[in-house]
Amino acid sequence: MKQIIGYLSLGLLMILTACQNQQKPVVVNTKQVKDTVIKQVAKIYSYPKDRFVVLQDTIAPNDTFGKILTRFHLPFAHVYQITENIKDSFDVKRLKAGRPYTVLSQKDSLDSLPRPKVFIYEQDPVHYTVIDFQDSVKVYHKTKKVTAKRKTAFVKIEKSLYQDIADKNLSPKLAMELSNIYAWTVDFFHLNKGDAFKIIYDDIYIDDTTYVGIGNIYASVFNYGGKNFYAFRYPVDSLKRDFDYFDEEGRTLRKQFLKAPLKFGRISSRYNMHRYIKYYGRIKPHLGTDFAAPTGTPIMATANGVVIKKGYTSGNGNYIKIKHNATYSTQYLHMSKFAKGIHVGSVVKQGEVIGYVGMTGHASGPHVCYRFWKNGRQVDALKEKMPPAKPIDPKLLPEYLEYIKPYLNQLDSIK
Repeated sequence: MKQIIGYLSLGLLMILTACQNQQKPVVVNTKQVKDTVIKQVAKIYSYPKDRFVVLQDTIAPNDTFGKILTRFHLPFAHVYQITENIKDSFDVKRLKAGRPYTVLSQKDSLDSLPRPKVFIYEQDPVHYTVIDFQDSVKVYHKTKKVTAKRKTAFVKIEKSLYQDIADKNLSPKLAMELSNIYAWTVDFFHLNKGDAFKIIYDDIYIDDTTYVGIGNIYASVFNYGGKNFYAFRYPVDSLKRDFDYFDEEGRTLRKQFLKAPLKFGRISSRYNMHRYIKYYGRIKPHLGTDFAAPTGTPIMATANGVVIKKGYTSGNGNYIKIKHNATYSTQYLHMSKFAKGIHVGSVVKQGEVIGYVGMTGHASGPHVCYRFWKNGRQVDALKEKMPPAKPIDPKLLPEYLEYIKPYLNQLDSIK
């Protein structure tokens, strides 16, 4: 068995112990470490700290629920019974490699071996599932108490969006969230040195000390190409359950199409009627835009639509074509594979993953060739001017403009 890690849930504590015996689970036996772990487990999971032997580890690539519990001396018949009892409330097949788990064991009166009584699995840093089989089998889906701390940041692009965010010791998820918010207005493939953004957002903590990620982004301004692009989070329904981002005048940041079918990568070849194509050894029109990225990078539909073609040709490789309306269609070539569930007739949403970057067909390297049709003719997607989506209801605009004033002032004050 792989080494047992004294792993405190959600990064609260990480203590590594060596595993000398590959067949048996190793119990953390350093008193100081053990006491700390037990206290934290008792605090987080509400189990009496003096009743259990606490064993913590992470899911290995080939681990299963049954393998883990039998490894901790639970008879297979008992494991099967537990699995059957919980199948409607927790799918044990969905354990993900790398996620932490905790086993609480207890000595039975007729056996000297500590037997598992509770299995705790962490889906993410905040949510976890408790499977308690001390007497009857019970399943609890829990959420750890978190607190949000309002933060601001200013980042100027000197190297790259990711690197400059990292250099400021900020969460890399900020880059992903910004790419989602500004996917319709900022070309993240062509950020320039000197571009910059300011942002107001929440950092999320457990027990006010353990950082688990970023929460809501309330407002930001991205200075791109010398122009300021504002974004303010605002509810789009009366119950305030759904939110979108709008600019300083109440216009939505969403346009009809995303600027690229990938979140990150680089443009390796543009639409060109007179391009010399190395693969063919001659000048041949290139009627698409190539976005280079590692094999397996998710490819997204750039707008809502219906899949009208899905297949393989010697030139296109694995490809999908989507019809968006009577005017526009898009096509995505050279995929390594299609996304699960995508077929001809599938309705896809803007930003939905439809496949993965590859180099099938006539391709000299991993990329997606993105092709764009307007009124039945292929055009340069990067030169098309897309109409904006629906703005805020005019009746709500005065309220919205009043709402964003404090955020505007705060963004202007960030240095």
